[in-house]
Amino acid sequence: MTNSTNSLQPVSSSERFVVLDALRGFAILGICMANFPEFSLYTFLEEGVAELMATAGIDRIAKYFLSIFIDGKFYSIFSLLFGIGFSIIISNALRKGVNAFRIFYRRMFFLFLIGFLHLILVWSGDILMLYALMGMILPLFTRLSDKGLITWAAVLLFLPVIVDFVCESLGISLSKNLMELQWYYCGQYGITADNFAYWLRDAQNYNDVLKFLVQGAFERMQEFVDGNRYFKVLGLFLIGYYIGRNKIFANLESRRSWLIRLSKTGWFVGLPLSIVYAYSSIEGHPWGWGVHSLLYFISVYITSFGYIATFCLMYLKFRNGWCWKVLAAPGKMALTNYIGQSVAGMFIFYGIGLTFGASTGLIYVELIAIGVFIVEIIFSISWTRFFRFGPLEWIWRCCTYGRLFSIGRQVT
Repeated sequence: MTNSTNSLQPVSSSERFVVLDALRGFAILGICMANFPEFSLYTFLEEGVAELMATAGIDRIAKYFLSIFIDGKFYSIFSLLFGIGFSIIISNALRKGVNAFRIFYRRMFFLFLIGFLHLILVWSGDILMLYALMGMILPLFTRLSDKGLITWAAVLLFLPVIVDFVCESLGISLSKNLMELQWYYCGQYGITADNFAYWLRDAQNYNDVLKFLVQGAFERMQEFVDGNRYFKVLGLFLIGYYIGRNKIFANLESRRSWLIRLSKTGWFVGLPLSIVYAYSSIEGHPWGWGVHSLLYFISVYITSFGYIATFCLMYLKFRNGWCWKVLAAPGKMALTNYIGQSVAGMFIFYGIGLTFGASTGLIYVELIAIGVFIVEIIFSISWTRFFRFGPLEWIWRCCTYGRLFSIGRQVT
């Protein structure tokens, strides 16, 4: 058994599970729909301005649709899938007799670097940096029993509720300093409350975009703190690690009855609670931030797991359906497609592109998001016909393993 990292290879196509790639592709669609309201600058518009749009009536319906069915759910699925992927990386390394955690930490370092470049050069809504940082903590939990993993996951997922109730009762803002830094840099660049929603649409050059991204980086950190994202992400990683370690996706048929129960819980419990959560989100948290956080906990995760269970049941019933390969193609290139959505958003909505930002109704924004995902499907299917890895996946793997992998498929 060798101790050289050169003996380690990325997971081969024969080792992949189509259902995981398809689920990852499904998550990429949801993330695109969740993120494009911010790319389009619709999120930043004052309520009165949005209500003057011709699509204002249907946009309000679209807001509720997104809050009920999309917000939080697909980010949770994506996070859980990252946890599964981390378990595969670690087990793959251990099986081949190399220093698993050295490879893992190198992988996390380069993911952090990709996320950092994404944050400061493309879009302030990056999640990859947080994934990398929480991923670095994950090995601390690998020696836990399955019960220990689930217990810690439950504690981490519920901890934001406690934090929010405490902060609300004491009148504490944990992100106050970050907010002050954000507006300090806004002041340095001339970004004000009046032009905030229009700055990127009116950007004359890339330098103007970079100015907005500087303050946006602090705003993103503020969102992480206010949303207790680090607890949520790590909790979901642990559940994903549990699923991957026990190879639950390797034999879904034996877990059909369990999947049915989980699916029913998601639709008949999680979804009604998501309607209440949506009302709280859109109406400005009328019952307070702590209650809103509790609603998130009891609606988003239950619904997310219900989505996953339903997806797996559909896969078992229609295993040979063409849709799985269609969704699996962008799922295999999730990193490339995630970053690609940001580049597409810049081009479509910012002043350095087509300047559609801050003037497009939410319903059209979502149709554009679906269109972008369709383009990503076509690109991914075409790319994977000739190449083994997506372009960013290939770069990430080469940096991680310290060697140049062949990217092209062998012609037989």
